[in-house]
Amino acid sequence: MASLLSSLFGNHNDISNLDSDSFERMMNEEKNFILIDVRTLEEHKSLRIPNSKLIDIYKPSFQDQIEKLNRSKPYFVYCRAGRRSHSACKQMKSMGFEKVYNLKGGIISWSGKTEKG
Repeated sequence: MASLLSSLFGNHNDISNLDSDSFERMMNEEKNFILIDVRTLEEHKSLRIPNSKLIDIYKPSFQDQIEKLNRSKPYFVYCRAGRRSHSACKQMKSMGFEKVYNLKGGIISWSGKTEKG
């Protein structure tokens, strides 16, 4: 019954919600990962984690852009506070991505390096 409910409503436990330190540590351990910022272009320009790829979750093309990604790679996803990235991670998991990590608390909780531009 539990698996039926989780398949219908989604299981929050299948998303790895990592705090800033764990997120950074996992990025250091994984090889060939991709870091995705799901915020808007304006947010991405004002402050971002270095080497992050912008895929705005609010854009109609979001699903198509995610669809083109290699499902075997690890993905680290963040937004401002963690809600949009959690939603993106759930969507990615439902599309067959296996290693998807959400930055719990978003970039506002991030203690690692950042850049502007």
